[in-house]
Amino acid sequence: MAALPPPLSPSPPPALPPANAGRRRFATLRTVLALMLREMSTRYGNTPGGYVWAILEPLGAILVLSVGFSLVLRSPSLGTSFLLFYATGYLPFSLFNSISNTTARALNFSRALLRYPAVTWLDAVLARFLLNTLTSVVIATLLCGSILILEDAHAALDAPPVIEGFVLTMLLGLGVGTVNCALIGLLPVWEVAWSIITRPLFLASGVLYIYEDLPQMARDILWYNPLIHVIGLIRTGFYPTYAAAYVNTLYVLGLSLALLAMGLILLGRYHRDILNS
Repeated sequence: MAALPPPLSPSPPPALPPANAGRRRFATLRTVLALMLREMSTRYGNTPGGYVWAILEPLGAILVLSVGFSLVLRSPSLGTSFLLFYATGYLPFSLFNSISNTTARALNFSRALLRYPAVTWLDAVLARFLLNTLTSVVIATLLCGSILILEDAHAALDAPPVIEGFVLTMLLGLGVGTVNCALIGLLPVWEVAWSIITRPLFLASGVLYIYEDLPQMARDILWYNPLIHVIGLIRTGFYPTYAAAYVNTLYVLGLSLALLAMGLILLGRYHRDILNS
């Protein structure tokens, strides 16, 4: 009698995703939200007016700039409204500063909570980035919307370049912030050095003027400042006759992504050393 073939072994069942994968993602969202609420309470809890102060502070800065320069100059470089012109420069500059500075201190700010396994260094970075981004977007929407409604600014809003400019500013701030977060943790003296290096940034970013007003030598140097590109791009969305031909969004995007990748690699490699230092 012919031998029977051996029975076929059953094929293994298809691999299923880990049961806790969905729970981990949900836990991360809860952790980030808890960190955001904690920072709101810490930063604005003892401030007169609370969270409203986050809106009043940039409004006050723009009003002071507008009043001061309206006494010296007859008209701004674009349009007829000093308030709108300086708002379109100051708000993206303030957004970059807020995101980059707070992200750079994310590990130090949440150092005590990062001792718990449920809180990761990425949670701390994301929480500070999201909170400052949302705050700045609310401020920019309220201020620019109010100026366009209440003032005869001779401006017409074109949303796409404005949104693109603010998104690039957020990405640039996140990239610079993550790199500085790693460098400050590894070399504490870098925080002082960075504040000295960037002190002229307000004057070098086109907040008070437009790129075309500068002499050629200054333009050749300041072109490499990514903030002057995003501010110029945002202003094209408010002033239809302003072309800003110098703006290069690919340069800003490439620089931002390169800095972000470098920062994430450094933090992923050295975050334990930073927290244990």
